[in-house]
Amino acid sequence: MTSQHPGKPPAAECRRIERTHHGHTIGDDYYWLRADNWQEVMREPDKLARDIRDYLEAENAYAKAALADTQDLREELFAEMRGRIKEDDSSVPSPDGGYAYGIKYTTGAQHPALIRTGRDGSGETMLVDGNAEAEGKAYFSLAGAMHSPDHSRLAWAYDDKGSEYYTLKIRDTASGEDLDDVIVETASGGVWSADGRHVFYVRLDENHRPSKLYRHEIGAPADSDVLVYEESDPGFFMGVGKTQSGDFIIVDCHDHETSEIRVIPADDATASPRLIAVRDPGVEYSLDHGGNHFYILTNADGAEDFKIVTAPLDTPGRENWQDLVPHESGRLILSHTVFKDFMTWLERVDGLPRIIIRHHESGASHAIAFEEEAYSLGLYEGYEFDTDTLRFSYSSMSTPQRIYDYNVETRQRMLRKEQEVPSGHDPADYVVHRLHAPAPDGESVPVSLLYHKDTPIDGTAPVLLYGYGAYGMAMPAGFGTGRLSLVDRGFVYAIAHIRGGKDKGYRWYSDGKREKKVNTFTDFIAAGRYLAEQGYTREGNIVAHGGSAGGMLMGAVANMAPDLFLGIIADVPFVDVLNTMLDDSLPLTPPEWPEWGNPLASKDDFETIAAYSPYDNVEAKDYPHILALGGLTDPRVTYWEPAKWVAKLRACKTGDGILLLKTNMEAGHGGAPGRFDSLKEVALNYAFALKIAGRAG
Repeated sequence: MTSQHPGKPPAAECRRIERTHHGHTIGDDYYWLRADNWQEVMREPDKLARDIRDYLEAENAYAKAALADTQDLREELFAEMRGRIKEDDSSVPSPDGGYAYGIKYTTGAQHPALIRTGRDGSGETMLVDGNAEAEGKAYFSLAGAMHSPDHSRLAWAYDDKGSEYYTLKIRDTASGEDLDDVIVETASGGVWSADGRHVFYVRLDENHRPSKLYRHEIGAPADSDVLVYEESDPGFFMGVGKTQSGDFIIVDCHDHETSEIRVIPADDATASPRLIAVRDPGVEYSLDHGGNHFYILTNADGAEDFKIVTAPLDTPGRENWQDLVPHESGRLILSHTVFKDFMTWLERVDGLPRIIIRHHESGASHAIAFEEEAYSLGLYEGYEFDTDTLRFSYSSMSTPQRIYDYNVETRQRMLRKEQEVPSGHDPADYVVHRLHAPAPDGESVPVSLLYHKDTPIDGTAPVLLYGYGAYGMAMPAGFGTGRLSLVDRGFVYAIAHIRGGKDKGYRWYSDGKREKKVNTFTDFIAAGRYLAEQGYTREGNIVAHGGSAGGMLMGAVANMAPDLFLGIIADVPFVDVLNTMLDDSLPLTPPEWPEWGNPLASKDDFETIAAYSPYDNVEAKDYPHILALGGLTDPRVTYWEPAKWVAKLRACKTGDGILLLKTNMEAGHGGAPGRFDSLKEVALNYAFALKIAGRAG
């Protein structure tokens, strides 16, 4: 389907450079789109070189013209999606002592407000008004917020560029005024010491890597903050948190397959961080605390799908770890939280999640599970340690989210909140189903489906097939209001739970990374072909959708099986994999080597990545219709990746498929931060899908 006279597409100037690695020479005609001053551009977007900006703006103008005929449809989709949002919505406040904390939206507001009430819900106080803070800013996103143990202050953070450089402030909760304490270029929010006199935070280095832990004393100038710990390995990122008990500050250094944790007593803020267990390549662990023990979730000692061990507080090294919840192959333990009288963890078996509660004293355990074919569960740790209530969420692809409080003693569930869909929604109008697509090597790929009960399953329906498949991230089969606008127009919405995620255990992840990365792509292709074989659609009538690392998937399958797909929607796509993994100055490159391989150090890794890297494998062939979206201040997938990819596709591709690039010049990886502005981006994606599928009417 062609656009309404968008004019001649932009053509990026060819400025070829060549580099040689491991005896292979690679050429790059569009390397110049990578700004030499990219670090400066992240902080000040107007510093982007004029020739690069001109190209991006030309592509934006072309995309606008090409999609002009979808303007009415986008407005219709946006109105539908907005109509499914309860505008004056709020979270279920989470109790802590005499107070409860939550977020609240008001009608018409783009951003949430952070609020506090009494424990019984009385006496609401506005702590941070996100809309007031965003006023006059092209971009604004609230980040972490944590109240002090005595509730007198709030450490809160925001990003006003989209570049994930956060500013951390301290607010007096009684007056609502910020103190003079202002800390810039942090990795998000802060963690309080027990006495509320200090805040621990992580600062980003010059290459946007979270690598330094600082301790800030309230009232002291930021330049006097104490460097508590520095991570010297550029391949490791640092995070800071707190145990559920509140007794320990957690300093976590990690890459994608190795962990190292230190702890600081929360009541002794100036103490040096104490090592739990020295990093051991391939060994991951996370930590919580209760009583006289640390409770550690780990894959040590061959526990591929993880186990939970205990360790004494005084001697927590690996030699003293004792199995508490032994490893069971096929039962992947995802996370754990320790409370005073019980422990809970989230696990996944056969691709579906369940919650387990184990009492400390008796050792007895029981599960919370549901019966639908495909659903999503989430745990809310809350603030309190001494409690008998566990909060969790449940949804399916047709069932809106429900928040429950669960009494671990009586096993009674109390429904605290059900997601409202103001424009109306009946789950009975939709069909949720799960298929298992055979992969080329005999594996079985789960595929979750949602479609309207009136949609004919006779091979004529278009499919939007979503996939990610990286970092071990499983794709939950949860509820999303936006996708209803597609399925109500006859689309089948499908999620392919492909390798590279942990949908079927840790092995499902390891079989989709590094030298086995191609399994991610062939799984996705197999899912699409199986949907056609089973009569849900036909080949050539599938719109593939993925973002970030899922955008790499989009680029790879466009190269490998272009005839299978009608279109490709690639959000902030990681498509220039080889060049990025060769550039160790970029924020994520060294930490990403365990995920993709290190082509600087390894010839095998170089050749593996070169064989699938979407940008490097663009050829002269008919490609599906493609919509690529980027963000100028994105530190995760830099703007030049989709820009270079589209430039090369324009130069190489044959046929008359639509090829569009839209760069958000005022946002980063997550796109527009406002809840309504973000819907406009979804509407754009879905209007593109409907347009190319001939369903725009």
